[in-house]
Amino acid sequence: MATSTDRADRGGAELQGRVAVITGGAKGIGWATAEAFVRAGAVPVILDRDADALARAREALAAQGIDHLAELVDITDEAAVDAAFALVSKRYGRMDILVNNAGIGRRRATVELPSADWQAVVDVNLTAVFFCSRAAARLMLAARRGAIVNVASMMGLSGGGLYPNVAYHATKGAVVNMTRALAVEWAGSGIRVNAVAPTWVSTDLTKGLLSDPAMLKRIEDVTPLRRLAEPSDVADAIGFLASDRARMITGHTLPVDGGFLAQ
Repeated sequence: MATSTDRADRGGAELQGRVAVITGGAKGIGWATAEAFVRAGAVPVILDRDADALARAREALAAQGIDHLAELVDITDEAAVDAAFALVSKRYGRMDILVNNAGIGRRRATVELPSADWQAVVDVNLTAVFFCSRAAARLMLAARRGAIVNVASMMGLSGGGLYPNVAYHATKGAVVNMTRALAVEWAGSGIRVNAVAPTWVSTDLTKGLLSDPAMLKRIEDVTPLRRLAEPSDVADAIGFLASDRARMITGHTLPVDGGFLAQ
């Protein structure tokens, strides 16, 4: 039988007081995750390179009286990442959760993809995940606790996209295997590492794509649940993996894909 303490731990404040860093946290899935974490009692730390979105996030959190950090950071810059995590440590003295959410794509045929575009996607979707995970782990290893959730993609588990996007597919696949590798490396130190693999989500990243009615219908047709995901659908999965409800789960990639990968 669950005790009252158990029920409290699994209630609305299950992340009470935990410090959660979210990259690309000022909009889309990142902002939905920040909102979910706030409802669960966590202290959000938002890292983003979109100054306007970051300003809106600061204003929204301040209006609610939420303790937070919202920093303009280019997570492809190794020194900037290390400085941001040092600031978190200095201010809060702890680091409990990292959500590697920031990501970009370049939808072009492979034979027409410039190497600069390839490198830009690798830098944001893969190298920055390494930089942030390493910086977070340095703090988590000292405390012997922590949870990292990476935002991969169902396209990191399948080559069956509706259009060419090779750099995105390649980097998200790498994130899936990085998740496994880090989970095994850090499990003995109390750090869990998991990922979510979303379907097409209604965000700024997909706005241009989803403005085409024919493409929208194709997406719905290949999705068994026949709809796009909302940012909150992904945020809820991230919140679960970051929480103690997932305390026996590590090295797992959870599809949030409306059944796409089950076909």
